[in-house]
Amino acid sequence: MPDGSPAAAPVLARSLFAFALVYGGMTVVAGVLAFKQVALGPLAVESGIFAFLLLVVLSSAVAQLHGRQTADRLVLWGFAPLALSILLIFVVLQLPPSAQMPAERIAAFQTVLSSTPRIMAAGPVAYGVSLLLNVWIFDKLRGSGGSSASQGGGVLMIRGAIASAISQAIDSVIFITLAFYGEFPIGELILGQALAKIVLSFVFVPPLIVAAVRLGRWLDGATAPRSAR
Repeated sequence: MPDGSPAAAPVLARSLFAFALVYGGMTVVAGVLAFKQVALGPLAVESGIFAFLLLVVLSSAVAQLHGRQTADRLVLWGFAPLALSILLIFVVLQLPPSAQMPAERIAAFQTVLSSTPRIMAAGPVAYGVSLLLNVWIFDKLRGSGGSSASQGGGVLMIRGAIASAISQAIDSVIFITLAFYGEFPIGELILGQALAKIVLSFVFVPPLIVAAVRLGRWLDGATAPRSAR
């Protein structure tokens, strides 16, 4: 500045700061959780879906509160902790284990954190495409006349469910095809994972988006109306 005084730091909304912190953590932990499959009634899903659905919730909430461009940047910045975690995992796997570490713990560590190159490449591709698609669909369903203040929680939940279901189905197709095509038949695996993710998208994602939007307004000091935007 002309008088030599330091420039004012840009103001970052508290909701965006908090959501970005959680978002970065979820991009990293999703890959670790994916090594366990859980049974939800008749559905069998890999546990990473729970962290991934939180990514959907957070990106949708940021799109609602701060606009699509900000949500897109959040998704793209999510590659940073994801890439760094992959690099650190690779480095640690190359280092020799301590002689004091039990063999069964070494084997478990290797099993959980060592993935084939195809799987490690498929994850980020599926992540980027599906999350950007989720933000795009969620924003488009707002419509040109659908301001944040005019849309009730029910409309927000419908938008979130549709965007999440479509993007998660696409995620399953991309990830399973890139990771396993040619190794074994993937049709049944894609169908089962897509169906499970669609069901979870309709059950869990909509109310969580409403809750995240309300939390974001509270963090930003705004007076939240009774119905979420």
